[in-house]
Amino acid sequence: MAKSKTLGSRKNENVDVLCYRFATLPTNEQIIQLNKTIGCCRYLWNRMLGDHNTLYQEIGVVPNNTPADYKSLEECLWLKEVDSLALANVQLNLNQAFQKFFNGKAGHPRFKKKKVCKDSFTTNNVSGNVRMEGKGIRLPKLGILALIRHRKVKAGGKLKSVTVCHEKDGKWYCSISFEYPKTEPVYPKPSEDMKHIGLDMSAPHLYVDSNGEPADFEKPYKKLQEKLAREQRKLSHRQKDSKNYEKQRKVVARLHAKIKHQRKDRLHKLSEQLTREYDLISIEDLDMSALKQTLNLGKSYSDNGWGMFVAMLLYKGKRNGCYIIKIDKCFPSSKTCSQCGYVHKELQLSDRTYVCPVCGNLIDRDEQAAINIDLEGLRILLSA
Repeated sequence: MAKSKTLGSRKNENVDVLCYRFATLPTNEQIIQLNKTIGCCRYLWNRMLGDHNTLYQEIGVVPNNTPADYKSLEECLWLKEVDSLALANVQLNLNQAFQKFFNGKAGHPRFKKKKVCKDSFTTNNVSGNVRMEGKGIRLPKLGILALIRHRKVKAGGKLKSVTVCHEKDGKWYCSISFEYPKTEPVYPKPSEDMKHIGLDMSAPHLYVDSNGEPADFEKPYKKLQEKLAREQRKLSHRQKDSKNYEKQRKVVARLHAKIKHQRKDRLHKLSEQLTREYDLISIEDLDMSALKQTLNLGKSYSDNGWGMFVAMLLYKGKRNGCYIIKIDKCFPSSKTCSQCGYVHKELQLSDRTYVCPVCGNLIDRDEQAAINIDLEGLRILLSA
């Protein structure tokens, strides 16, 4: 699926970046080289982090080592067997991790442990060393890696970087970043006649829109919950690190991957459909982490993936020329009557039907909230 983020490169405001993620089918020889590259990247991260911590604690100086310095050491000559740009990206990622730590945006960088950390590496296109060929992609030290190209790549782009990832279920994926000449999105002129809709987040349906229609969204985790629990019980009865344990672990991992992919696929399709169909989409600015802890609905909210859905709406709205308005979370969307404007402060969370004590308006609570969100978003856009 396309998304507006690239790894291992500086942000350029004059270009648009699209990243395509394809499943890949490496040969046995390529799998050996891929695992070797991932292992070298993990080793280099741990070595550089350890040297950084040691020197800073002993003499208060931060080392400025590069991958080339380690490859020249007698005990690290095997680092030369993998792509040098993959190792260079390790240094860039470690520097970014320390920058986030010093800026207070993240914790101190931690060591990476095999079978626990994410297995991936990133390489960059330099002088055409990475390029699309036929139905695959050519990577340094690997040759042509076969891809399952389930969608067409937009023409006119410049290939910038490739991230190869090994999922826990054993499958390999390539995320390929392309840069395109920047195009300004064409937004419609704000007016009351524009096509607009409001979305109220709903635990059972992902959302309910201002037309009273729930989202066509079947919760993937809920659908496979019983089967997943059964397979996890089998895993708990296996002896750890045995062949049967590893075999059952892959069964559980495949179920988790299926749940994740079904959720992302449906959210991508819903967000793309909405941003193409409407000129304005209004949503609430919710703190999902707080909601998960306070309402005992953490599993249901996580299964919805509302935060991921909002992120998709934002960048696809920008791409498709659709306004995305976030309504303040303190706005009483559920308690305000959409007919007369009366704020029903006595409304409880357990009251799923709204009955206005002033005008007698009888409406579903979520539909009422979506209507108010829609009207408030339109008001904000027109006033701006």
